[in-house]
Amino acid sequence: MSDDILNRILQQKQQEIVAARALAPESLLREQLPQAPALRDFTGALRAKAAAGLPAVIAEVKKASPSKGVIRADFDPAEIGRSYARGGAACLSVLTDRIFFQGALADLGLARAASGLPVLRKDFIVDPYQILEARVAGADCILLIVAALSPSELRALEAQAIALGLAVLVEVHDEAELEVALTLRTPLLGINNRNLRTFETNIDTSIRLQGRVPADRMVVAESGILSSAHVVRLRQAGVPAFLVGEAFMRAADPGVELARLFG
Repeated sequence: MSDDILNRILQQKQQEIVAARALAPESLLREQLPQAPALRDFTGALRAKAAAGLPAVIAEVKKASPSKGVIRADFDPAEIGRSYARGGAACLSVLTDRIFFQGALADLGLARAASGLPVLRKDFIVDPYQILEARVAGADCILLIVAALSPSELRALEAQAIALGLAVLVEVHDEAELEVALTLRTPLLGINNRNLRTFETNIDTSIRLQGRVPADRMVVAESGILSSAHVVRLRQAGVPAFLVGEAFMRAADPGVELARLFG
């Protein structure tokens, strides 16, 4: 795929933020902060699973993707969240991007309330406004993508998230991005097996980069984890945590598939 999907998404995101600010200025979001749901410990939930010798699964609530189109036509974020909780998920990831993933910020609140689990806002965060939005909506963690941001932007956005009490999952997909990610404070390091510029996946990316990650960071393997064989390979390589969406979203009962894949 020659078209650079990431750049298209980031351009669209800037337009969306301008529109969102016009509807709800930052001052209004700050006024709403005291009413935001109490935070849940995202990092702690992952560490508790890992400490028990279990795979720490961040189960994704996702209707569609740019590369696959609609993945789950029968899309009920609350029911999916409940199913994941029954299946043993440590946390949820909810896609809130509207144009490319057919998500919504409201999906996050629905899945979070139904599941009782800590929730990551999975989106392309490029502006402090989106972090305020996430906290007001009930997110416990945000995603920062190294490929989408400069080092100074990453540091500034991480600082704002931490100030609001949010956990941060920083995402990389090669060695150079890993070096940048390791300058941040967050212990959560996502290794995306999907190249965000081509959307092709290869789980060897997680295995290759895992060995370069210091022991005080927690690796989360992301994307392309579709079989028990993938899980076994990643676990044998020392990967403790996993973010999985598509394999679950295509199943009749996502939580049952979660329990099967990681059983």
